[in-house]
Amino acid sequence: MKAVLCLGANLGDRGHAIECALDSINRLPATRLLRRSPVLETEPEGVPDQQPNYLNCVCEVETELCPEALLGACFGLEAAAGRIRRGFRSARTLDIDVLLYEGVTSDSPFLTLPHPRMLERKFVLVPLSRLYPDGRALDVDFSEALKKVLG
Repeated sequence: MKAVLCLGANLGDRGHAIECALDSINRLPATRLLRRSPVLETEPEGVPDQQPNYLNCVCEVETELCPEALLGACFGLEAAAGRIRRGFRSARTLDIDVLLYEGVTSDSPFLTLPHPRMLERKFVLVPLSRLYPDGRALDVDFSEALKKVLG
């Protein structure tokens, strides 16, 4: 199955963290990185404190991992990159969100798919549009949401 992930970092060597994470994603069991967007620098959105700018990108993977196992693997990569969960929307060395998983919708306490805030976030939608210029990713049309965040 295909899945779309969003990666972001705003602490430490942000670019290195993203590149290492992409390499690590490609090394996950039964998972292959298919393609990725360019890395874009973005201002923090909706954060509770002053934070450095983020680097963000999205990638498409093919995986045999179930959505929950993929998310768990992403948490492991975040921890390996030194992420400490200090609070909601706190600065981080690495953040990886599962945005979409082909053919799956979920509203469990552990994982909501499609990601519940992806259509509100410029830092997700702009790199997503670089990967999917037609405004559709795995049967999710984000074209109107992109127009809205771009104003």
